[in-house]
Amino acid sequence: MARIIGGIGSSHVPTIGVAYDKGKQQQPAWAPLFNGYKAAAAWLAEKKPDVMIVFYNDHLNAFFYDLYPTFALGVAPSYEVADEGAGKRPLPPVPGHPALARHLAEQLVNDEFDISVFQDRPLDHGVFSPLPLLWPHNPGWPGAIIPIEVNVVQYPLPTPMRCFRLGQAVRRAIEAFPEDLTVAVVGTGGLSHQVHGERSGFNDTDWDMRFIELIEHDPEELARLRHVDYIRRGGAESVEQIMWLAMRGALSNDITKIHQNYYLATTTAMTVLVLEDNAPAKRAGTAGNVQLEGVENIDGTYAFDIPTAVSRIGLNRFFWNMRLPEARERFRADETTACRDAGLTEEETTLVRDRDWIGLIRHGANFFVLEKFARLLGVTNLEVYASMRGESFDAFMATRRVPDAR
Repeated sequence: MARIIGGIGSSHVPTIGVAYDKGKQQQPAWAPLFNGYKAAAAWLAEKKPDVMIVFYNDHLNAFFYDLYPTFALGVAPSYEVADEGAGKRPLPPVPGHPALARHLAEQLVNDEFDISVFQDRPLDHGVFSPLPLLWPHNPGWPGAIIPIEVNVVQYPLPTPMRCFRLGQAVRRAIEAFPEDLTVAVVGTGGLSHQVHGERSGFNDTDWDMRFIELIEHDPEELARLRHVDYIRRGGAESVEQIMWLAMRGALSNDITKIHQNYYLATTTAMTVLVLEDNAPAKRAGTAGNVQLEGVENIDGTYAFDIPTAVSRIGLNRFFWNMRLPEARERFRADETTACRDAGLTEEETTLVRDRDWIGLIRHGANFFVLEKFARLLGVTNLEVYASMRGESFDAFMATRRVPDAR
């Protein structure tokens, strides 16, 4: 079974990445920070976790206010570095772990955490600022990550206790995963800082030290605080510390502090903390989505799940884009070229060309994007239903209450 080997709390200040990329690791002003991560990197090199779960927040680089999720879990095979306005950093994409991510999503939703899932969204400095200080990346990263985005940008935020409970739910989910994996859990953000308003540049080292003490010994005291308590004590943006609570919730009570480094370089208290988990893993339930057990025995039914969404994202995006006039025009002008430019396989192109509605469904197309394609073709949903049933339209409509509906 999968097991958690420990947790890391880390700042994700963007200037860490800037200094790293400019090779400032040995400059006197920066060396205390970068040297402080060496013990954390050595611990990871010794333990060799297969997967790193990272609680982070997106800084309006992959999500925006038109849809900013409270919790969102990445299920993609890999993640690019976000361009935050100055060009992409020279870091390779980091692999994901779709199987464990799918499992986490199923378990968390069934544990009544209504988490969103995402693909094809880059990760910003919330992940990639500390990651190269923890893991080598040349020629590639030594393991996979599963990013879990937490809203600490737009109120209302999840409560500190909710984040702590999310971490506990993540632990239960990991211990229910049947594959033999080792997992490190990372909480990012903070510590004390404020980056807006007349209070910009605020820090409180005494509070930072108290927070580090409590995150190790009494995280539930921190979880009982309100957002305004974090703002008052550590500055407005220090509310990011609730993501450390998610990391801590994923650990047992039997932990050992391996390393701690604190450095207030500019406007943010930059910290790295390593907590090793000594408790043996215990099997915490079974894998799979209990809500769908037996669905495969319902004839003519194809439940659209995360593995399908991941493996067939190109095909579904092709149909989803048919809501755009320019995509419709490209298809009308040259169907084959439109399919090729969208990256469709030969099999998928044939299914599209043949208007094989049931074949597309069986291949992994979701009906609610497929109907956008049908509208382009002037085909009604009722005609698609009849085709999928293997019936003529008239025969299908004869079974309806309004047989002349179109």
